[in-house]
Amino acid sequence: MGPVLSTYYRLKNEKWDVLDEPQAAEYNGLMFQGFEWHAPRDHQHWNRLNESLPRLKSMGISSIWIPPGCKAATDGNGYDIYDLYDVGEFNQKGQIATKWGTKAELEAFISRASELGIGVYWDAVLNHKAGADTKERCIAVQVDPKDRTVNIAPPREIEAWLGHDFPGRGNQYSAMKYHWYHFSGVNYDILQQQTGIFKLTGPDGKDWAKDVSTENGNYDYLIFADVDYSNAEVKEDVKHWIEWLGAQFELKGLRLDAVKHYSRAFLKEFIRHIRATVGRDWFLVAEYWTGDISILLNYFEQMEGVVSLFDVPLAEKFSLLSKDGQDMRQVFDKTFVQLRPQNAVTFVANHDTQPGQSLEILIAAWFKPLAYALILLRRDGYPCLFYGDLYGITNTEPKYRLPAVDNLATLAMVRKLYAYGKQRDYFDNKECIGFIRYGDTAHPSGLACLLSNSTTPKSKTMYVGLSHAGERWTEVFTSSTAMVSAVKIDQRGREEADGDMQ
Repeated sequence: MGPVLSTYYRLKNEKWDVLDEPQAAEYNGLMFQGFEWHAPRDHQHWNRLNESLPRLKSMGISSIWIPPGCKAATDGNGYDIYDLYDVGEFNQKGQIATKWGTKAELEAFISRASELGIGVYWDAVLNHKAGADTKERCIAVQVDPKDRTVNIAPPREIEAWLGHDFPGRGNQYSAMKYHWYHFSGVNYDILQQQTGIFKLTGPDGKDWAKDVSTENGNYDYLIFADVDYSNAEVKEDVKHWIEWLGAQFELKGLRLDAVKHYSRAFLKEFIRHIRATVGRDWFLVAEYWTGDISILLNYFEQMEGVVSLFDVPLAEKFSLLSKDGQDMRQVFDKTFVQLRPQNAVTFVANHDTQPGQSLEILIAAWFKPLAYALILLRRDGYPCLFYGDLYGITNTEPKYRLPAVDNLATLAMVRKLYAYGKQRDYFDNKECIGFIRYGDTAHPSGLACLLSNSTTPKSKTMYVGLSHAGERWTEVFTSSTAMVSAVKIDQRGREEADGDMQ
């Protein structure tokens, strides 16, 4: 395979043609996912991110999505969440720090990010709890794991790890203790030493939330002890927590984990509370994992547009296109960024899709620069750059390692300097596509981008404007082994770019 990604910018800042007058200056944000699944368990990650901030800023990073900062049941990534109010401050679960570091180190990192104008997005894990302190008995019914609306055994008494007393923290910040009636399901009965999915029941008609994904009949239950958002005490505690969190740290948004698994009504109520208290202007992006664009659009409509969504269909399309013989013109067909460009967070990879993870998406290494160009350099969507692609994934078993994507920092810099203004697409060849960005009043240079998945040379002629006739545009990024120093603009305002470059 001989993929090509080439990006050019114009050398002169001359007056544009009337037809190509640049639009008003615009903001060009770039999110960075500041972790990967196998980051070292050395409790130094907040310090690493702190040290990286100047470089990230220079690359054009405007926000960082950080990992869950709350105390976990293990020394893990935080998705096995134990205590919302312990962010590396209390001696719980065998240590004070989280995997990522202490509260003081987190404060120092967020403070410096704020000083540099980089927003921090907190990863909010609200669907479940893990690492309970005590066992409790309750009545439950076992359900079919493939259809959780179907009972496969009569109700019976079970014993499960459900009591969360937070002894290391006590009542500081919150006096709320969690018991069996604050949850809707578990996956293990201690009495019969049986694994399964057990729906907790009670005299008040406790049941699964009805406004969740209909996968497996009802996908309320995901993992660990499933939090019940029909419980008033639970709702008030989580609302109190977000106010507390917003007072502790200068945040700019949230990444909402696993939203397909808990009540949409509660999430809208929670977001209204955020807007009324700590986060009037916070950016909110929800992880609803599905490659089915109709399901994603339906969820977005039901949420009344109050959250942005990760474009899972696009990431899956990248995987498909990295295989031989695929049509590059279809890259954005049936993707969220195509249909809801203002609310799409585009990405190539993340901690869930990296090798060995449950949602692994395989994208051939040669295609990754092309995929990043398609999210970083285009007008639509809010792109997210993955820690593992910028720095590589090395601290794990060899089969899970990945190298850094070549020159990804350079490509991010191209976005920062040149990816502005109107866009014209040249998606007219299945093996070679391209587009022009015409710049804006504050960034008049613009760029031309050419992408090819062909094994043979291809070329494409694209219009950049009559005012650039005679200019030579310099290549600033290529995934080819050979650099082409410049492309000359002809008297008709067109540049002809070779699609092989080798």
